[in-house]
Amino acid sequence: MKLLKEQHMKIFKALVFDVKRFAVHDGQGLRTTVFFKGCPLRCKWCQNPEGLSIQRRPIYFKNSCIHCRRCERFSKEHQMKYENNRPYFNLKYEGGFDNLIKVCPSSAIRYDSEEYDIDKLIEKIKEDQIFFRDDGGVTFSGGEPLMQGEFLTTILKKCKEEGIHTAIETTLYASLDLIKDILPYLDLIYVDLKVFDENKHREFTGVSSKIIKEHIRYILESEHKDKVIIRTPLIPSMTATDDNIINIANFLVNIYPEVKYELLNYNPLASSKYELVDLEYSIDKQYKIFSKKQMQHFNDIVYQTGLKNLIIE
Repeated sequence: MKLLKEQHMKIFKALVFDVKRFAVHDGQGLRTTVFFKGCPLRCKWCQNPEGLSIQRRPIYFKNSCIHCRRCERFSKEHQMKYENNRPYFNLKYEGGFDNLIKVCPSSAIRYDSEEYDIDKLIEKIKEDQIFFRDDGGVTFSGGEPLMQGEFLTTILKKCKEEGIHTAIETTLYASLDLIKDILPYLDLIYVDLKVFDENKHREFTGVSSKIIKEHIRYILESEHKDKVIIRTPLIPSMTATDDNIINIANFLVNIYPEVKYELLNYNPLASSKYELVDLEYSIDKQYKIFSKKQMQHFNDIVYQTGLKNLIIE
């Protein structure tokens, strides 16, 4: 009996790297957005690099550090090293990092995520339930929330039992069986279709686009098609090309001309997060957000394909 309970707890826990309250860009109304850790894609422009790995890890906030070196004094063998006036963590260390977090007096060392069970997360979401009355709700994002699919399915069911509007931000890079399981419990489905060309999709995201396109087709040919908003993030020299936008729009219009489609302007602010997780931002920092004139050009391209429901912010 104990073993079964332990297995249940293991299955029904998830790693969440952020819970953003009062969000207004992740669906209709005021929303609580839950960011799950783990993503199978490695987009060169990723907006949430702290959500890429499925593993929980410590992160270092240099602006909070007072350089007391207590972390070094209390560290265990092979756990970290202190160089260049800062700690570097051995992410292959299997003993955890609680000791380093506890001894840091300025909270410069913290975990990148928190572990939630179903009850804890549903209570966290319900804290904002009073604000959901005017078309608000909860949005599950990431990372890729489908990577923690069993937990996601269960929390979606719980939300529907509580009468909470549910949305997801996903790449659909997962099994079709999982997608079929969650569709009945979703009110709104944001799907990223970033790059149409297969070779370029592999180059820019690290994975094939075939599964993503197949799953988009499945949903747009199903009873859930009007829940869907397809989005393309506009990344200079990568996704923000006429050919890419035309190919995506033609693909969509041939499946369901009424589908909602949105072009997301480039956001250069994500680069500041990369240092936290010891990664380098691979997009040239000279690139800026697109002007209104440039965005209008991209919008005009979409309209010329026959798509009828372009969302313009």
